Amino acid sequence: MDTPDLALRFVVALGLGMLIGLERERSKSEEGGAGVRTFALIALTGAISGYLGESLGLEWLGLAIFFAVAALIVGQYLVTAMRGDSGITTEISALLAFLLGLLCAHGQLQLAAWVAVAMALLLVLKGWLHQLASRIDASDVEATLKFGIVTLIILPLVPDHNYGPPPFDVINPYKIWLMVVLISALNFASYLLIKIVGTEHGIGLAGLLGGLASSTAVTLGFSQRSRQQGEDASALALGILLAWTVMFFRVVIMTSMISWQLGQRLVLLVGLLAVANLGACYWLWRRRRQTQRGEVKAGSNPFELDAAIKFGLLFGVVVLVAKAAQVYFGDAGLYLAAGIAGLTDVDAITLAMADLATSDGSSVAIGARSIVIAVLANTLTKSAMAASLGSVELRRITLPVSGLLLVVGTAGALFT
Repeated sequence: MDTPDLALRFVVALGLGMLIGLERERSKSEEGGAGVRTFALIALTGAISGYLGESLGLEWLGLAIFFAVAALIVGQYLVTAMRGDSGITTEISALLAFLLGLLCAHGQLQLAAWVAVAMALLLVLKGWLHQLASRIDASDVEATLKFGIVTLIILPLVPDHNYGPPPFDVINPYKIWLMVVLISALNFASYLLIKIVGTEHGIGLAGLLGGLASSTAVTLGFSQRSRQQGEDASALALGILLAWTVMFFRVVIMTSMISWQLGQRLVLLVGLLAVANLGACYWLWRRRRQTQRGEVKAGSNPFELDAAIKFGLLFGVVVLVAKAAQVYFGDAGLYLAAGIAGLTDVDAITLAMADLATSDGSSVAIGARSIVIAVLANTLTKSAMAASLGSVELRRITLPVSGLLLVVGTAGALFT
């Protein structure tokens, strides 16, 4: 082994030990405990034991020294436990610091760096992680584990074969369940984000977070709230429009995960809608800055099996209806089916069009227009909701914006 290479391994081991030790130094009690020097020495001990074992041909030497260091750490833990401190985070971190040094001695510098950074993040984010744990219910964990088992174990066993008489042989159980996994994962990420950051925020941020979970729910809640005495309808309208904007980006991301070609096509079409809507949001924000607050509801855990099965059934129905509409009425029938489906749900028709574009490359343009039609139909539904349930001021703001989105979306679909 070259001397520079050997020196680099020891330097990296020392540096990673100090990195972990610096964080532990902050957490030391007044009675003392392992800090930056101790962790640096432990990591260096691991590197030396690995080097000696490799150079002397004694592979067991590193393991023997590890147990010796572990015995010292256990003894230190017993002393601190008698003082009333029963936590073992520092002790576990010390053992891992030794293993980091061992990895460096064997040339696994990148792996050791990744592990050290992950360790440091976990240690630094102690308060945030405890706060997150307090917001996660036992039912959330149970539902997530159930869905993980069904996805990881059952999904590979689901038949990947199309069923039905031609040309309606579009029902593929594997694809349907795969779409369920995708939409549930996206919904769960939104659900978890709301759990992490909490429920009460400024109206604008509440609209953004609520749009991740359900832009329809944001529209409904803020519209009803605008009728209450003393509420600022323009601020609530801003929250609603921001939720709509999130829905536009969500559609593009979701489509790109299934069909990259279709996703690229939608960047322009749906991007025009997003830009127009963001322009209206900016105008409202400049018009009146406010400090009101809004509450975001995370909703039920999207990994619940009944919700997943319902979406799977809905997706299967939408795929079949879209295919029948295309067969009997051509492209116009597909557009009609997209408009009808979009009135209530955008996700199912979006994934159905992405799946169609994947199986038939010539349908990319048709699929893009169909998704835009579904998005516009869904936006009109929410606009009608705001107009019928909201205040006069809210209606004055949301209706012109809806008209602008309709014009922009139609023009984009026609001329693209």
